[in-house]
Amino acid sequence: MTLAIVDVGCGNIGSVGIAFERFGIAPLVTGDAAAIASADKVILPGVGAAGYAMEQIRACGLADTLRGLAQPVLGICLGMQLLFEHSEEEDIACLGILPGRVRKLEAAPGRPVPHMGWSRLQVHGRSIGLRDGDYVYFAHSYACDSGPHMVASADYGREIPAVVRGGNFLGAQFHPERSGEAGHRFLKAFLDR
Repeated sequence: MTLAIVDVGCGNIGSVGIAFERFGIAPLVTGDAAAIASADKVILPGVGAAGYAMEQIRACGLADTLRGLAQPVLGICLGMQLLFEHSEEEDIACLGILPGRVRKLEAAPGRPVPHMGWSRLQVHGRSIGLRDGDYVYFAHSYACDSGPHMVASADYGREIPAVVRGGNFLGAQFHPERSGEAGHRFLKAFLDR
């Protein structure tokens, strides 16, 4: 199996790569459109700002490639947010693969922004490897709105989609590579798709 991790210069590529190496897979970290298109599975990682990430995707000529992928694709954290139509972060148009917008989280007593730490999941549908009540690790200031693509969520003052699915595209707002046994199950289920 070939696993491509899309390299757009955003944060968590190293830790995501190590997570897959635990399954005996040596991922290819690349910004090459042909290599991404020919991989069996694709990971769109991300830690950072939506504007910078979309700028890098466009500069590498990857927007149409990513939109056109037919194999299983997993967007992680910012990578998940980029699957949607628009982000309030820098008021940027994203890939538009999934309908909806990404909005800034609202801080409140006991709920600082960014949302960093472990939160309990509510599973709403088939969530590949996750169980209702699993705790997973989040680190984000923006989140997409709830909608028909949501298959798991967490509560952070509002319902936060933790996992979304649309066709061959899967997104995790949480960091499976930092989420212990639940994250391991989630990544294994993605690899088994």
